[in-house]
Amino acid sequence: MVLGLGSCSSMSSASLSSRPQLHHHYNLSSKLANNVKSSSCAVMRRKPGGVAAVKAAAYSASSSMADHGNNKAVLGIVFKPFEEVKKELLSIPKMPHQSLARQGYSSHCEAALNAQINVEYNVSYVYHAMYAYFDRDNVALKGFAKYFKESSMEERQHAEIMMEYQNKRGGRVKLESMLMPFTEFDHAEKGDALNAMELALSLERLNNEKLLNLHKIATQNKDVQLADFIETEFLVGQVEDIKKISEYVAELRRLGKGHGVWHFDQMLLNGEVAA
Repeated sequence: MVLGLGSCSSMSSASLSSRPQLHHHYNLSSKLANNVKSSSCAVMRRKPGGVAAVKAAAYSASSSMADHGNNKAVLGIVFKPFEEVKKELLSIPKMPHQSLARQGYSSHCEAALNAQINVEYNVSYVYHAMYAYFDRDNVALKGFAKYFKESSMEERQHAEIMMEYQNKRGGRVKLESMLMPFTEFDHAEKGDALNAMELALSLERLNNEKLLNLHKIATQNKDVQLADFIETEFLVGQVEDIKKISEYVAELRRLGKGHGVWHFDQMLLNGEVAA
């Protein structure tokens, strides 16, 4: 009987040893199955309702992805760059005389900006005439001459800033002829200093109205960039200039035409009055 068992054992061993690859695969699969089973059981033991939690998490993730896709569709924010850029490629001008940078810039805004450029140049021209008047040897108010020369340069600089912006947006600068300004600024009752400063105040107020009209045209044409340009570069400074010149007019009215005008001129010359 012992011999029989030994024979069976020997036969089984021989049979298994004759198929070593199958025996190895069987052992590896059994170990893997046991490891998975033990891991699942460990998860179940650590977390009550583990299977339900896993299913709930999977459902939540799929629902979140579905909601995200729906939101993108509803909000219209799906971005497909290679599809959307085709329209922009077709809109790029092919003719050499056309601007490549122009985008969303209406002809109304272009014409309005050109008009304002010419306003700035005309105001600068008047200020330059005032500078020439007060620099005469028989007037000799050097402080007023300095102030109006700087004002002329400032208005010219404004025109140049607008010209640069016109080119930046793809517009075309069109300059117009300027009217000859006054050359004499003396006044029988007010005197030349007060008369010139009141004229300067009128010019700044007029210029402010023109800038506000330009801003209105930009808003009507939904040109946010032009509206922002006018606001940040000019409107704030224009209000400050009007306030400053208004104070000059009030002070000169108090001084009259006598020695006070010379004293005010010296303050302008030496920078004691904000110029």
